[in-house]
Amino acid sequence: MRASPIVLERRVCRAARDPGHEPGEWRRCLGVVTRADLSADIPGAGSRALDYSERHADAAWERFLSGEATDALPARRAVLDSWQRCRRSDVDYRSDAAPRIQGDAIGLLRRENIGLLKAAAGMLAHSADLLAGTRSVMLLADADGVVLESVGDLTTIHAANDIALARGGNWKEAGAGTNGIGTALASRAPVIVHAGEHYCAGIKSWSCSGAPILDPLDGSVAGIVGISARSRESSAQILALAVMAASGIEHQMLQQVQEQRLRMLEMGLEHSQRRSGDALIALDARGRILFSNPSAWQHLRARLDGPIPELKRGTDLFAARGGIDRLALAEWMRPLVIDGEVTGHLIALPPRAPVRSAASIRPSADESDARRSQFDGIIGTSDPLMLSIDRARSIAPLDVPVLIHGETGTGKELFARAIHGQSARGKGPFVAFNCGAAARETLASELFGYVRGAFTGADAGGRVGRFELAEGGTLCLDEIGELALDLQPYLLRALEEGVVTRMGESSPRKVDVRIVAMTNRNLRDEVAAGRFRLDLYHRLSIVEIAVPPLQDRAGDLDQLINYFNPRIADRHHRAPVRFTPETMAALRAHRWPGNVRELRNVVERSILFAKDGVAGLDCLPADIAEASAADADIARTFTVLSPPEPSDDRATLERAMRHSGGNLSSAAVLLGISRSTLYRRMDKLGLNRYDPLGRTERDPD
Repeated sequence: MRASPIVLERRVCRAARDPGHEPGEWRRCLGVVTRADLSADIPGAGSRALDYSERHADAAWERFLSGEATDALPARRAVLDSWQRCRRSDVDYRSDAAPRIQGDAIGLLRRENIGLLKAAAGMLAHSADLLAGTRSVMLLADADGVVLESVGDLTTIHAANDIALARGGNWKEAGAGTNGIGTALASRAPVIVHAGEHYCAGIKSWSCSGAPILDPLDGSVAGIVGISARSRESSAQILALAVMAASGIEHQMLQQVQEQRLRMLEMGLEHSQRRSGDALIALDARGRILFSNPSAWQHLRARLDGPIPELKRGTDLFAARGGIDRLALAEWMRPLVIDGEVTGHLIALPPRAPVRSAASIRPSADESDARRSQFDGIIGTSDPLMLSIDRARSIAPLDVPVLIHGETGTGKELFARAIHGQSARGKGPFVAFNCGAAARETLASELFGYVRGAFTGADAGGRVGRFELAEGGTLCLDEIGELALDLQPYLLRALEEGVVTRMGESSPRKVDVRIVAMTNRNLRDEVAAGRFRLDLYHRLSIVEIAVPPLQDRAGDLDQLINYFNPRIADRHHRAPVRFTPETMAALRAHRWPGNVRELRNVVERSILFAKDGVAGLDCLPADIAEASAADADIARTFTVLSPPEPSDDRATLERAMRHSGGNLSSAAVLLGISRSTLYRRMDKLGLNRYDPLGRTERDPD
């Protein structure tokens, strides 16, 4: 005889979590049995043993609803306890389905439980095959009993949807009565609820089991695995299957926590190498502590008012009661992103600086962010970008001037900072100065400094120039092409002789500075036009680095979006958004005249205007959205005009280029092929990659 439900519950709690159970055994656990196979020792008057039957269950339920004392009822104690909870919650026993989550709320719940879904993904995928043909369905619910995912026998999935035993169904006892998911959640223990044991009349034709998934960090219930089937086709072993599945998911969650902890330790070690005195606290996505260093509590106490919680592993740092205001630490929180998702934060809290007199405070010369002073901080893997990175990496250790040129917004300063960070001067200051942002009259004083009384309105104590502030480090001169022609000889002297002279002073001062200059102009043209000195150009351009525009970086756009999305969302205290396929198509087809800076702004706009965490075309700037609509219209027309194999036809390729104005991304969209495929077709047909229409100047693609 097969084990009864009550005996199974006792055994499963002890043994079913045994890692020796293999998933291959599950199908054997799901052999279809009849109701006569399910028997139980049901505590009733005089501890009578009764075989399970619909008649006994229905009789116990009806007597319970009539108000009879539970001690006299022939039902299991776990079921009776659940019925009593349902009565206290005023559950309607006549219900024939669970409540459903309305609208797009289920999408938000899934995003909030992304860690649970990722941990369960492998188990659900495996179970989908194992349960095919067994007339059973596996469900994954969150910690509130809402079903996030269901897999299994397709016929059973369709039938289960009628009672909301599907994505979005809320099976918490207070709304759905006694059931496998809700009762396991209420009791924090594995449970099977068979047929007539359900509290609600419309669900009594089903048998359901549930097993809690316990969070490895603090032991709280992170979710529920449920197995359900029609009662006439059910087996008591569905409980064993549920518990084994929960055990497997817990194991994956433990691996997630270990990976988070390892990544956090790496981040903490990297930070400690730069700032050894900072307090470090690592948090998971829910704000629970993964680790903290010994000085963390004292640092928090010195900076924040109010009580500071004990920094034990698993403690919710931002708990509503006894926790810390998240905004109070936002300035020092750095997100940890794994697979495009924010999975935690590292708080790096510097000690409070001692109070000093104004006279003792020296302005900092270092404008750098050490986290960005490395080539790994440049996002992208396209060939043009990697070529530039490799070139910059090779010359970074060499103490020579570098000229970085590229369009506005391509990320030239990231290259400058990385070159500085990977050089022998990396521990020195990185001082950035925009030659085009300062008034011509003040450029000399900003760069070289001045002494007391140098000119009307000068500070009484004089001022140190950018060259001296960058002593021992790197001076980054942006928009070098804007530097006034009469100041260029002074810059050339500083490069040639390593000296500067403050305004109003006759004695030169020795400086040890590496120059990294940046421009979006063609300096050769500026030299030819007489606006830039040829000797200065040659001195600055000993090494030149070209930063490619975004439109030339095939494949990098998606990576940059995945990079910006969680970081910008975190700064606005929001979850990362999901871009619809139409939105991504529009972004990929855009020319990006503002390059990476423009893309970042578009991502931020999308996060701010997204509805329920989804960014549609309406979240994009009008020019991008309208261009996408126009491309769609052209594409529909183009499809009609194209031959059966348009990508192999030279005339069709040229027509696509004309329609797209020379933009390869748009042309690929019109042809219905990828950009890389378009490149291969053009090479095959002998078309010039950048100038397929034979024009003398290269078009942006």
